[in-house]
Amino acid sequence: MPNAAADAHDATEVAEESNARVKRPRVADVVEEGIYIAAAATRLSVKNRILMETIAGGEGYDVDRFLPDARAALLALADESDAEAERVRREKKDAWRRFSDPNGTHDYGSRDLGNLRRRQRQGRKIAKALRARAEDEAALRQLVEAARDAAWAELAANIDRTLRMEAARPDLEPDYGTMREARMQALRLVDLAGLASQRRKRAKALAKKDAATAEGDTAPDAGASARAASAEAGFAERARARGIDPAELDD
Repeated sequence: MPNAAADAHDATEVAEESNARVKRPRVADVVEEGIYIAAAATRLSVKNRILMETIAGGEGYDVDRFLPDARAALLALADESDAEAERVRREKKDAWRRFSDPNGTHDYGSRDLGNLRRRQRQGRKIAKALRARAEDEAALRQLVEAARDAAWAELAANIDRTLRMEAARPDLEPDYGTMREARMQALRLVDLAGLASQRRKRAKALAKKDAATAEGDTAPDAGASARAASAEAGFAERARARGIDPAELDD
């Protein structure tokens, strides 16, 4: 996994070196960038886990099942960020008594103490923020859902690519029966999971609308219903494109 603190700082150093007169980024901005990098790495890790367990392993998708994976990934990145901050602390300790010109990019001297202190502070703050996010169930669920969407997109692209090559014609596909069952399984494990998620969001939106109506607020909120309807239409279209009647999946 990438080191969020180091990656964020390296990006900052490149920007500073390209134009020394550019105002130095705030610590908060570097920390935010480090958290963004860590979130992207976590989504990738969980996405691969979902693909292995729900697709290759034939297991059903359940967001709660992957929360520990997201939490573990964030904590691992927090440990890496702390380790980076500790390494910078040791470099800072050696640099304060070094006054000669540097021999390389990471040959720090007394003139670099301010920069090293800033890097250490950034690493500690990123680690603290990642540990806080690892204990935030709502944030973890959001990461897992984003990973599921990425896994579905990757799987759908692979299946559609295969279908375009083979034209999904039984007379041209010797293993049509086996492949058809695999496509149905993919629809059940991934597409149906996404459809169910949209339906849950639609139900919550309708419940909020009913509550608002009861309180005298009748402002319409058709967004969730429209998204759910779009998801159902998209699911049916993908099923037919793979030679499957959506009604076959109801059981």
